[in-house]
Amino acid sequence: MADKAFLTSEILKWARETARISVDDAAKKVSVSPERYLTWEKGNDFPTIRQAQILAKSFRRPFSLFFLPEIPKDFHPLQDYRRDDAKELDTASLFIIRDVQEKQSWISELFEEIGEDKLPFVGKFSINDNPEAVAKDILDVLKINPNNYQKTPISEWIDKAEMAGIFISRASYLHSHLVLDRDLIQGFAIANEYAPFVFINSKNWNAPQLFTLVHELAHIWIAKSGISNEIDIDYTDKPKSKFHPVELFCNQVAANALMPREIVTQLGADTFESSKMIFKQAKELGISSFALLVRALNLNLISQSQYKILKNEAQNEFEIFLEKERLKKEKQKERKSGPDAYLLRLNKNSKLFTRIVMDSFKNGSLSPSIASNLLNTQINKFQKFEKLLA
Repeated sequence: MADKAFLTSEILKWARETARISVDDAAKKVSVSPERYLTWEKGNDFPTIRQAQILAKSFRRPFSLFFLPEIPKDFHPLQDYRRDDAKELDTASLFIIRDVQEKQSWISELFEEIGEDKLPFVGKFSINDNPEAVAKDILDVLKINPNNYQKTPISEWIDKAEMAGIFISRASYLHSHLVLDRDLIQGFAIANEYAPFVFINSKNWNAPQLFTLVHELAHIWIAKSGISNEIDIDYTDKPKSKFHPVELFCNQVAANALMPREIVTQLGADTFESSKMIFKQAKELGISSFALLVRALNLNLISQSQYKILKNEAQNEFEIFLEKERLKKEKQKERKSGPDAYLLRLNKNSKLFTRIVMDSFKNGSLSPSIASNLLNTQINKFQKFEKLLA
């Protein structure tokens, strides 16, 4: 008979509930009936060691945690800045938040311990400041000129942000059964003075990802950690009451940073004559046609009637674009080609975070098991990261 795992029943229940996994689904993971599983949460019986290990992995909790005498203190939940009618976060969303929090906690403790300087821009402003001033400071600190990108806009923003000490994590799924829903979570920020982190749901295409990134950087600049889901400067036809004031402010900062007033006002008059011209200009700035149109409307460069006509044209162009993207993905699936698995993992970990963990492992200050756990990769595969980082 298999050995029993004499775990703490309250912790088993807490681990399942904080993972937003139902009793039925938990029972399926270990091939028992829901009734049998509940006897473990009630403390009337115990799973086998193997069953407990499977549950620990499914709930994303250390196996040893199940044997503590009481429920441990979990990470503080991030402030939820999503619209007031947003759906409850699902398992995938909770797991990616927990994953990033674990990385952020480790790196911030390391930096504080070794005496790293605090980053002066974290919390430098507040929601009461001028969003244009906050946007200018972000551009100055990161040394970014939206009128002169040296590479694709989103790549340049990510590289410059990490050079400034901000860890950028991007992912669209944890694994094939845990895909991130962009309607639930588009991004979040952890505004820490030693190691600020930004997460971006890469399920979106590049333009909304970039807007999300800069929106989350604004959260760092005003020291407001939190979760966002409907990041969109085109909020003119939606009730503003449904948007948190912090979200509205960070949207304004992002719009000013990605489309500075001096750049947009200097665009030629022909830019706003057709959706094709708008798309061309928006692509150069790394933003969507919709974002540029709203910015032009707010700066009184186009009238409300022009905006409505051009927005409808842009919507048609966007639908054509989405169809092309869908066909491209289908062709990739047919060829069984796609992004490199280690590149996806590198982006999820953050390039900066990966480099620091690998350096700590190489100099002997970090054990192989911890390094492997932090990067979710076996030690003998670290060279894959080295090639990508090079």
